[in-house]
Amino acid sequence: MSTSKRKFLVVADDTPEFQAALRFACRRARSTGGHVALLRWIEPAVFEHWSGVRDEIERQQRQEAEASLQQSAEFVLAETGLPPEFLILNADGARAALKQVLSEDEDIKVLVVAAAAGGRGPGPLVASIAKDGVRWGARKVPVTIVPGDLTDAEIADLA
Repeated sequence: MSTSKRKFLVVADDTPEFQAALRFACRRARSTGGHVALLRWIEPAVFEHWSGVRDEIERQQRQEAEASLQQSAEFVLAETGLPPEFLILNADGARAALKQVLSEDEDIKVLVVAAAAGGRGPGPLVASIAKDGVRWGARKVPVTIVPGDLTDAEIADLA
């Protein structure tokens, strides 16, 4: 399998629709010779007077993020034949994390997100993209918005 630098970036959060975005990105990566990068952000702990406490909280949050990504990594490896790249950032939310990583990594060619399923609206990230656009610093990156309730068969047909 190709080791292309073409990356499909997926925001690895705790929403139910994340799995649809991940499945779609894996299918696209496999069919185009690319690979998957998983973005998880950690909101900074605010303990101005106790830096040791802040450092310990951030260490624990990073371990939890790595453990969460590791579960997804097994799926990505099985689907694409390549392990995903983990991107764990300290940021004040998904939009800030996306801006940082997309500004720094030109190999990311497509951002894959999923809309909320079941009539719950588009979801906060999709709403933010719709409102604020898709410019991430100096770059413009295509965004694929996957319906969060797509079945595996539907994803296979589309990707």
